[in-house]
Amino acid sequence: MSATENTPAPKPYAAPGVSMRELLAAGAAARAVSTPPRVPDAPLRQPKAA
Repeated sequence: MSATENTPAPKPYAAPGVSMRELLAAGAAARAVSTPPRVPDAPLRQPKAA
């Protein structure tokens, strides 16, 4: 048996004291800040008055 077989699998990192709600809110805020603004829609053409 080698030393690598005795090594436990690494556990995923989780910051203590941070709720899932806060993590999701931070992700949503980051997405909102990093998304460029939408291009305005082209104005509708008005028929010319005679």
